[in-house]
Amino acid sequence: MNESEASLIIKAGAELLLAASADPRSNEGYVAVKANIAMALDNIAQALHNFEAAVATADRSTGWVQDLNRVADDLRER
Repeated sequence: MNESEASLIIKAGAELLLAASADPRSNEGYVAVKANIAMALDNIAQALHNFEAAVATADRSTGWVQDLNRVADDLRER
């Protein structure tokens, strides 16, 4: 699987999560959802960092990486 295919899976997962969140019982698993999203955001941030390291124009997504890590930390803390 390449990065484009992996990003389509992330997109599809986000769409499924959006649909599932409309269920009135959706908050039953909210703690697990937050933990899973936090881990996913950390992994996405690391992937962006890895992509960044492979291109000549470094630091174009440094802010995004930091923002994703901050959001992940906030999800874990609440």
